[in-house]
Amino acid sequence: MAVTYNSTIDIGSNWAVTFEYKDTDGAPINLTGYTAAMQVRTTPEASTALISLATGSGITITGATGTIAVQITAAQSNSLTASTQAGTPYVYDLEITSGSVVTRLVQGILTASANVTR
Repeated sequence: MAVTYNSTIDIGSNWAVTFEYKDTDGAPINLTGYTAAMQVRTTPEASTALISLATGSGITITGATGTIAVQITAAQSNSLTASTQAGTPYVYDLEITSGSVVTRLVQGILTASANVTR
């Protein structure tokens, strides 16, 4: 079952977070050979992803330590509308893949905060 991580993203700024994948004893799970993908959408059912990240393009996996670093650039966050204006925050999830096995690790809500300085 995916962990829920809700966050606020500042429009026009970089957003970065690092997740650690651990077993029930708290030991890191080796992610060597895994790939990862993350998408941000207005709703889970929306046909278009507003932001798409993948291993090597916004996502970095450090295999032995079980860490997944995610970065949305300032240019990417500029594609979002402030949640207070749109009325609804965005949704996202982060999935890892090994062979044909896909695991959703994290899911949540991204609230977009409007920028004043442009």
